[in-house]
Amino acid sequence: MEGVVQVCGTAGAFAAIKDNGSVVTWGDDRMGGNSSSVAPLLTKGVVQVRSTDAAFAMVAPLLAEGVVQVCGNTGAFAALKANGSVVTWGGFYYGGNSIAVASLLAEGVVQVCETTCSAFAAIKANGSVVTWGSQCHGGNSSAVPQLMDGVVQICGSHSACAALKANGSVVTWGVPGFGGNSLAVALHLAEGVVQICGNYYAIAAIKADGRVVTSGKDEYGGNSSAVAPLLAEGVVQVCGSASAFAAIRSDGSVVTWGDADYGGDSSSVAPLLTEGIVQVYANEYSFAALKANGSVVTWGDDGFGGNSSAVAPLLTEGVVEVC
Repeated sequence: MEGVVQVCGTAGAFAAIKDNGSVVTWGDDRMGGNSSSVAPLLTKGVVQVRSTDAAFAMVAPLLAEGVVQVCGNTGAFAALKANGSVVTWGGFYYGGNSIAVASLLAEGVVQVCETTCSAFAAIKANGSVVTWGSQCHGGNSSAVPQLMDGVVQICGSHSACAALKANGSVVTWGVPGFGGNSLAVALHLAEGVVQICGNYYAIAAIKADGRVVTSGKDEYGGNSSAVAPLLAEGVVQVCGSASAFAAIRSDGSVVTWGDADYGGDSSSVAPLLTEGIVQVYANEYSFAALKANGSVVTWGDDGFGGNSSAVAPLLTEGVVEVC
């Protein structure tokens, strides 16, 4: 192959940009090796390639202008354009092929989100929701008529989704054990919810009175009974790692629960989390809390940011954002 200027790889495939702006792909079809479905868009004009574990993203003509939001799951991407349409690409299983709902994504979309590891959801201007991707992981919401209107926020776990409606109710669908079945807490989700948040295995909802309601796998944050008194009022934000949650209370303290190895146990830094916390951030394995004095507190898996001792002097003051 001549004229190659860049090569990029997923877990099982490669993509090469040539000096004429065309792209050649090869490898496992399921991981981006087969680009035949978008071949006409890859013959010229491509200037950059990026990848996830199982999909490629390329700056091609259809995406060269008007894109206002891009999101990705484990193996596909979705781009929202200024005209309200959505363009998808990547692994078929992950939602890279949205032909089945193409007519619903042609206009009127105001937000796109990766709801699970292998599905997407789009909120339209009329408050309805369109889903696609793996049907057993939230990509099929046909059995949820409550999604026809009034939806204002969507979040997902690994294999389930939750939608917050304008009336304060929450609707869930997907794999039951991952938060897709919220019958056990249905009464608490019927009204008054103001925010929802998901980790890989569970979903947490904040109510207007500051209470937190959880559902999903018990050991990964779906059961918050161990910290229930601290979640009964005053919670203003919830953030999730892969298998744990952290909640900020109105007094600036932080409460954690879920898998200890993923930040569910913050006892090692507990004295630093009793006041002054203004924001909590998470990656898959760890949490970072920004305090009002500009310092940062971290906990979780040492190898993934939970231990920040190597840069501790740089995190004692002056920090304005963590990402």
